[in-house]
Order: sequence, then C-alpha cells, then structure tokens
Amino acid sequence: DLHSFPTRRSSDLHIGVDVAKVLTQADTYRGSQGIGDPSTASSAAALLAINYAQGQLGLPYVWGGDGPAEGGFDCSGLTKAAYAAAGITLPRTADAQYRAGPQLPAGARLLPGDLVYYGNPNTRITHVALYIGAGRIIEAPTFGQLVHIGQLRDYVAATRPVAPDQRV
Repeated sequence: DLHSFPTRRSSDLHIGVDVAKVLTQADTYRGSQGIGDPSTASSAAALLAINYAQGQLGLPYVWGGDGPAEGGFDCSGLTKAAYAAAGITLPRTADAQYRAGPQLPAGARLLPGDLVYYGNPNTRITHVALYIGAGRIIEAPTFGQLVHIGQLRDYVAATRPVAPDQRV
C-alpha cells in the first residue's frame, strides 16, 4: 500500500536539509515504489521534490488545483508545489514550466527529479509529470483520476529544474 510509507509535507521541509538524510529517505522508497537509484537524482532538491510529490499520492486531480487546501492538484500544480517544497520556484502552468527550462537536449538521459512534458513544444505544452527513475513518473493525470505513480510514456521534452543561483 503506497500510503503506508512515511512521507513529508512541505511544512516539514527546511532548506539546507542534510543531503545524506534525504538520500536515506529516498532509498526507503526506491525498492517499494519503483523509484530508481536516488544517487542518480539530479540534485538534493530533486529528491525533496520527489519526496513531496509522493506525499500527495492519492489526492484527486483538480483542474487549477494547487494542493490539499483546494482538494487536489492538476499536473503543473503538483510539480510547482513539489519543487517549492525544495526551495525552487516554478511557473504555474505546464507550458510556462517547459519554457522556463532549463531544457534537456533531445535524447538526454533522464534523472530522477526531471520534469517531462506532453503536447507540442512549438505551440503549447499540455501536461507535465515528475520523473522518479526506473521508467516511472508521478503525475496528476486528468479529471476523475488520482495523483499516482505511472509508467513513463513518450514525451516531447524534459527540463531539469535548478535553483536560480545554480544555473550556468
């Protein structure tokens, strides 16, 4: 049962978290929920974002939803909240998150914490999910569905969110 694992909410997280502690907690999730090797995550912030998103499993999809106070999440509300828990500010919509980058080159190897996008990057991105490794994503998929862990599907683009002071 996915809900029996320990999770942390954004109110429990503090910037400057001990990376070893985060890696240990992420390792707890790896075998039981399909998350790949946490040591391959793009950053400690990525692990915090994954941890936050895991704490939202089972919440309903709510169009425009930004979290439990609104009864659930939509796709970009989930990714925005997950990275906010790690101290990284993302724009609100999937399309704006894609355009904010930094975008990965086509065919680049995904790392846990990367965001994957669906739609048309030339016109409008319509969906975003959080890659957690091992070919799995956490997403708030659509009306009538719950935030869940699913299989990575063909995506059109990916980004690797970083704090503004870490951009090159």
